[in-house]
Amino acid sequence: MYRNTYVKINESTLTNNIKEIKKKYSNYKYYIGVVKGNAYGHGAYSVSALIKGGINYLAVSSLEEAIEIRKYEKDIPILCLEPINSKYIDDIIKYNVTATIDSLELAKEYCKHEKNLKVHIKLDTGMSRLGINDSEELRDTIKILKENNIEIEGIYTHFATTGISDPYYDLQLKKFVKLMYMIDLSQFKIIHLGRSLTLVNHQQLPFINGIRLGIIMYGFNGSMPAGKGFKNYLRELKRKRLIRKYHISPTIRENDLNLKTAFSLYTEVMSIRKIKKGDFVGYGAKYIADRDMLIATLPIGYADGMSVLIKNVVINGKKYPIVGEICMDMTMIEVDESVKLHDQVEIFGDKISIREVGRKLNTNAYHVFTGITVRVPRIYEDGIEIKY
Repeated sequence: MYRNTYVKINESTLTNNIKEIKKKYSNYKYYIGVVKGNAYGHGAYSVSALIKGGINYLAVSSLEEAIEIRKYEKDIPILCLEPINSKYIDDIIKYNVTATIDSLELAKEYCKHEKNLKVHIKLDTGMSRLGINDSEELRDTIKILKENNIEIEGIYTHFATTGISDPYYDLQLKKFVKLMYMIDLSQFKIIHLGRSLTLVNHQQLPFINGIRLGIIMYGFNGSMPAGKGFKNYLRELKRKRLIRKYHISPTIRENDLNLKTAFSLYTEVMSIRKIKKGDFVGYGAKYIADRDMLIATLPIGYADGMSVLIKNVVINGKKYPIVGEICMDMTMIEVDESVKLHDQVEIFGDKISIREVGRKLNTNAYHVFTGITVRVPRIYEDGIEIKY
């Protein structure tokens, strides 16, 4: 690590988050850790901490991600949530990956290869993205897979919304039941519909034994208290009207899960210089000093995922403002005499939370985590440093 710009991952926090989730939601058999997007930016190495906490299945978005995880975890089952071209079937088998079947056409392609495979069938219940959305096609898909000795381990779908103030969760659930009409659910070892927010917002469905855990593993419990004040009062009135209008099924707004974030981003002071009133800082000459000041340069820029909207960083417990345009590889901040060369700089962590950064960027934790690019090394509490 030559720039001293890095992400620090607290593995114990990840492990404890999983234990906390499983303690409160203990009735599932399969806890499927969704580790796509480089484990939400935490790095493939971090999956070991999730498994230690009780994750017993993993899910990724691509075969490339599955292969990366196999560097660290050889045995745990991995489901690829996106369909994989049948020409890579030998790699699917080599790396012991569970494939997703999203159409009869793909099932037929897999069957041509006469290989022993394990698959989950994906149903489209309203996302209009991937999956089978016709009962006859579903029956034909199951039939051809069984005839060709392909193991149908599971079946699943994905909810587009939380269903707290909208009817779509209920509509998608009805579509799932309709698609499964006349199909014996007991033939599937794993049935998983829910994700992090449906876990905490809805009671467990009686025929479901698997849950996909995403953002909740990384410290966000999905609790949505009503809040106080007149604006929140109006929001609650609107929500209640929607519940009555669409006959929305009961939901759970709040929970007491004690989860923490394990992800923090640091850099260092690379340079300090005095500038005069009237000097400009950075590209475009957009920032002009209104007084004499000290400018520190940090070895982190937009190629690392840094954004000027973050506005402040922390050095020695004190906030300092970003000035000028952020460069591809560097960021400038205004500092005082207490700041020294090579001082550690927190972009977010103990003093500036992920939630605070998300609000400043007008986005959510998903984007904050995955927005820190892979050129930034991930360092784990056991001392392992991973570079990509």
